[in-house]
Amino acid sequence: QVQLVESGGGLVQAGDSLRLSCAASGRASSDYNMAWFRQAPGKEREFVAAITSNGVVIPYTGSVKGRFTISRDNAKNTVYLQMNSLKAEDTAVYYCAARTISAYVTRNPTDYSFWGQGTQVTVSS
Repeated sequence: QVQLVESGGGLVQAGDSLRLSCAASGRASSDYNMAWFRQAPGKEREFVAAITSNGVVIPYTGSVKGRFTISRDNAKNTVYLQMNSLKAEDTAVYYCAARTISAYVTRNPTDYSFWGQGTQVTVSS
């Protein structure tokens, strides 16, 4: 099984940028399709971005389109989420998730078997 650890969250001002990292261990990240989700207080977990094991990015949706970019470096077993032009509504706990490459990459959090502990992103307006 793969273990996932997120890092890079913090408190920033609106308009700032952050880059989140998700380090995989236990198995090679190239064995997994990867995704980022977020969850704000009182809200359901929301899809942010996803990328296949060979680097194909699933189209972004909603408010993150044009501002967030997912990427991966399989040599480092790490997936990234570059977040630009941050807004107060981006405030949430951000989670990294993995799904084996034998299954399609999706936007549904229930399809992912492996999760990190999350990293808090707080954007002040």
